[in-house]
Amino acid sequence: MILVSLFLSFLLANLLGYGGGPASIPLMYEEIVNRYNWLSNAEFSNMLALGNALPGPIATKIAAYVGFGMGGWLGFFIALFATVVPSAAALIFLIKVMSKHRDSLIVKGMTIMVQPVIAALMIGLTFEMFQDSYHSLGLIQSAIIAIIALLLLQKFKVHPALVIILAFLYGGIVVPYIH
Repeated sequence: MILVSLFLSFLLANLLGYGGGPASIPLMYEEIVNRYNWLSNAEFSNMLALGNALPGPIATKIAAYVGFGMGGWLGFFIALFATVVPSAAALIFLIKVMSKHRDSLIVKGMTIMVQPVIAALMIGLTFEMFQDSYHSLGLIQSAIIAIIALLLLQKFKVHPALVIILAFLYGGIVVPYIH
């Protein structure tokens, strides 16, 4: 039964997650954390941070991690298959449609209208992850980490993967000694 749940969860999240990983992440979060309780909020946050530090699409890394954790190698392949097939099929179909209607105002309008929805989903996910950080580290430490990350990314143009690795190191080395 877990394999069917893995397949359906990742298939639905990736069918409805128009726009790729950023749009699919909140949908996967809902399935993984809230619906099936396969991971806690903290575990999902850690997995997401690590997945973002690694190269490649985030959706496939989430599927591989959760699939393997819940169903071994068979779960790994099922979750990965359910993640990749909708995108591949949609891509083939949409390339044909988009090439026919490239100059259509309706197609351009649909693409623009989806962007605020994706932004709202990402803001909601960020808020939930901030709450977890706030409860485990406190407001001051969470704010300091956020400000340092923002400075590193915006002012010093440090690659996001390096910022994530630095946050992991901080969490693994410094935080255990604070608490």
